[in-house]
Formats: sequence, structure tokens, C-alpha cells
Amino acid sequence: MSIIRLGTERRRMSKIVIHNDTVYLCGQVAKDAKADIREQTQTMLDKVDDLLLQAGSDRAHILSATIYIKDMQDFAHMNEVWDAWIIEAYSPARACVQASLARPEILVEISVIAAVKV
Repeated sequence: MSIIRLGTERRRMSKIVIHNDTVYLCGQVAKDAKADIREQTQTMLDKVDDLLLQAGSDRAHILSATIYIKDMQDFAHMNEVWDAWIIEAYSPARACVQASLARPEILVEISVIAAVKV
């Protein structure tokens, strides 16, 4: 039962943890927190793609996603980007909740669990 931790330069967390062929990503936010909800969602999902690739996975192997959104008024706009990004027939289990995020300018954050590609 091995555990691999990647992106541990910050003591507080690992960017990626792999355990028994399951990939856990820490919460991901946008590269530019001053962007609108669509751009924040897209750059956040781009980061998810990059981290999954590093972990030997991809978006077709996402098992579960939890999305934290600052304001549910942005829900439809966030979903436009999500729906274009997710692969048809590979939709993960998903929850989306309104939440106060770490910084006021962050509009959306995601936490992902995925399977390693075999």
C-alpha cells in the first residue's frame, strides 16, 4: 500500500496524493483571480488537466469533483465552461456548493478525485 505525494514544496499540503491507483488533487483555483467566472473556471480546469497528467490520469478518469463557488449567481456561467470541458459519457459524480473562499477575488475552486489510467 504505497502513497506518493507530489508538489509538497508547501508544508501545508501536497498538490497530488496517489494511493492505491486513486489520485487526490488539492483544491485548485484560477491563475488570475481578477478574471471573470468563465476565465477563472477555465484556468482552474487547465490546472486540473496538468496535475492529472502528472499523476498518470486525465479528465476521463475523474471519479468525483467538488466545486466551491463564491456566488450561485455565477453557477450557469461556470457550468458553461465545465460542460465544454468534461468529456461526454465520462461525467464524474459532482457536488457544487456556495462557499466563502480563501481570498475575496477567488470565484471558484475545485477538488478532484480520479483513477490512475491503467
